[in-house]
Amino acid sequence: MLGSFFIAALLFLGACIGHGAWLTVTLNWFYSKPWPRPLLHNLKILHAVLLPVGPIAFWLLGGFDLTANWSMHPSAGWRSLFSAYLLACWIMAFGLFPLMTLLRNLRHAPSALLRDRAETVDIAERLGFKPAGTGKYRPVCHWPGNEVFQVDFSERTLAVPRLPLAWDGLTILHLTDLHLRGCPDRKFFQQVMDLCRDEEPDFVALTGDVVDSKKHHRWVVPVLGRLRWRVAAYAVLGNHDSWFEPKLTRRRLQRVGFRVLENRWEQIDVRGEPLVIVGHEGPWFQPAPDLSNCPPEPFRLCLSHTPDNLPWGRQHGIDLMLAGHVHGGQVRIPLFGSVFCPSRFSRRYDCGTFHEPPTLMHVSRGLSGQQPIRYNCRPEVTRLVLRAIPLVNADAPARVKEQAMPLH
Repeated sequence: MLGSFFIAALLFLGACIGHGAWLTVTLNWFYSKPWPRPLLHNLKILHAVLLPVGPIAFWLLGGFDLTANWSMHPSAGWRSLFSAYLLACWIMAFGLFPLMTLLRNLRHAPSALLRDRAETVDIAERLGFKPAGTGKYRPVCHWPGNEVFQVDFSERTLAVPRLPLAWDGLTILHLTDLHLRGCPDRKFFQQVMDLCRDEEPDFVALTGDVVDSKKHHRWVVPVLGRLRWRVAAYAVLGNHDSWFEPKLTRRRLQRVGFRVLENRWEQIDVRGEPLVIVGHEGPWFQPAPDLSNCPPEPFRLCLSHTPDNLPWGRQHGIDLMLAGHVHGGQVRIPLFGSVFCPSRFSRRYDCGTFHEPPTLMHVSRGLSGQQPIRYNCRPEVTRLVLRAIPLVNADAPARVKEQAMPLH
């Protein structure tokens, strides 16, 4: 009797977990599409409504023992559809979700990542107050445990295939997802940019979602104008930029010295070697970059807002791709990791370094988001140090890893 009760409870719980997991996967996929903002907002509301509806429907249609009304026979009518969905939920809860989580936890950092260290700076402590700013999400900044003001200043040393010897030690400051919208306050971003100036990089790479409101374009100059670089600064826009006067954002970025790539490429000379820099703002800005006339020999660096463009990068011989967009999930559950990641790959490329030859990709967690929520997933800016060291085994673990507080 006790055994059958335990099995029934386990199956009911599994159905609820699987239902939530499928909703998350589909919402991640929807948010990877260049669909109108109102449609995406309504889909998000629909998923929020369906989340509690699932367990209620399971109880009303199947009772506590969901196997009692189980039938996959076509003549069973609605019961066959109900049973098919239950089966899908159980496969997700007891198969796909734990398997993918296990594989993620067993995954080694690529050998291209030679060194990974981070210093966490509490910006609120430096300022003497919490720079929550204005806006309807301002109270969220004060939630207990919210790490929205604790920024990781990361330095990652990457051994990059095909990197010219003349570029050994080249540095790139990778910034992404500022989401300037009033919360956090402008002083938060200015403090971060001032700290980024301590070690002047060769390049600054900004990978989109700069502005996230109709009136915060005016923050671009006083925030990003504090940066300095030795060679050049490049930028692409993201999906949130596409909703709020992207032409104005491009003009403001150009005003502080950024070269806004859009979906184009250009070639420059760096230390006597040619470098092709590609911008990819797809799928929100079309068409995709045309590399048909791009010389194949030079090293190719691509700035892409989303990591979903990795297959395109591999197909077009991109050597190094920098991306953001997914924010590391913003909330990472210990052992399980991220949950909501707006990507067609869901949480596969949520943050970190990934090597899928010929492309090495770095995905940053970004500085902010539409909602100022960060749990076990601190905001970050990254200083990439490129080394011209040949890779021996692409599947080996990183040689050196240092981090102030590991993210699970």
